[in-house]
Amino acid sequence: MSHPHIAIVGAGPSGCYVADALGRKLPAVRIDIFDRLPTPFGLVRGGVAPDHQGTKNIARQFERTLGKDGVRFLGNVAVGRDISYEELKAAYDVVVITTGALADRRLGIPGEDLDGVYGSGAFVSWYNGIPDGRELDPKIGASVAIIGNGNVALDIARLLGKTPEELAASDLCTHARVAFAAAPVRDIWLIGRRGPVEASFTTAELSEFGELARVATLVDPAQLPAAVPETLPDEQKKLAGKNLDVLHAYAAKGEQGEQADRPLRLHFVFNAAPLKILGEGRARELVLEKTRVDNGRAVMSGETFTIPADTVIGAIGYRSTPFPGLPFDEARGIVANDQGRVEPGVYTAGWCKRGPQGVVPANRADSLAVAELILSDLANVTSGAKQGAVAVDALLQLRGVQPVDFAGWQKINAAETAAAQTAGDGRPREKLTRLPELLAAAHT
Repeated sequence: MSHPHIAIVGAGPSGCYVADALGRKLPAVRIDIFDRLPTPFGLVRGGVAPDHQGTKNIARQFERTLGKDGVRFLGNVAVGRDISYEELKAAYDVVVITTGALADRRLGIPGEDLDGVYGSGAFVSWYNGIPDGRELDPKIGASVAIIGNGNVALDIARLLGKTPEELAASDLCTHARVAFAAAPVRDIWLIGRRGPVEASFTTAELSEFGELARVATLVDPAQLPAAVPETLPDEQKKLAGKNLDVLHAYAAKGEQGEQADRPLRLHFVFNAAPLKILGEGRARELVLEKTRVDNGRAVMSGETFTIPADTVIGAIGYRSTPFPGLPFDEARGIVANDQGRVEPGVYTAGWCKRGPQGVVPANRADSLAVAELILSDLANVTSGAKQGAVAVDALLQLRGVQPVDFAGWQKINAAETAAAQTAGDGRPREKLTRLPELLAAAHT
């Protein structure tokens, strides 16, 4: 097919990687990248921790992809609201679903609906200024329990533990800066169902706690094995060994020396599964059951204990959210697919294809593989009668939908960086966090 029309739903890393790969191999291709938000880049903007500006630099690469000839960004266009899945399939030769995984997995325990209990996805969306999470206004108490042993759990704990000065060069939104500065946090509990060997956080993120000015990082040495089991696969063994070294160093410090007078204590708690959250209207305590690891799984022991927790954040993973008509695997929370193929002419890549695994660059290999799959399938198609942008633009105009294009995004970007310069305190941008503000900036 000489001039294929391709729609990519989701302008995050996976969508941008697929667009770039297809654009390189198909010079005459026409690619429309849709996103429900007026802003592109997905988790790079809305998920990566605001104090990890180096990680966010990858957005420059995606910026170049969106600015290429033959590529259009259509922000503030939601499939299922502004245009249907069936209409996309009718208009484009290829549809690629790269919507990520945004919905929190629930803890599934009594008390989860108490005030003061949040999913990490909602909490992260709030402090990163995603419009539909902006009004969360979480209640952050003196004792915060974070359930999960991944990088997101570490991000939340680190941001809560940093001083305003340590957050100055981040793009943490002003409403979150104010809330964090005012929060009376004294204890943060990082809780893992399994042991330190099975934790999925990276060593670089784990090591950052040792650099925080006001945080005493506490690890019970009794919970740490002396060495990594030889039975682990080599890659996992290497990561676990590095993490154990850092945890042993934290355990050796204890609450003595330089940590003795620090006002905020970060407790690593391994081999503990949440049973229930107690409180009258508001979370007050978290009941946990000790576990042991058997063949990589957490096995309950029957022995329970309780910690104070007036804020509980579940960071145990995410699910994708389907739009009407999309084949979906409810059990796994992903788009139903066979190695990236969903149905004829429809493909998927990234977290919505395989689940929320890996950091941003890890999506590249998956996206390139799906792009090769698309190229292979297109090679067997001799002609196409799809109208692509012509059909979609007519539908959106008929419905009064005004997409935010790449130029509109650049106006948003300029407004946010200008606001940061006006603040003059070193932050790289001051995000617009409400939909009317974003649209006003885009359409000026």
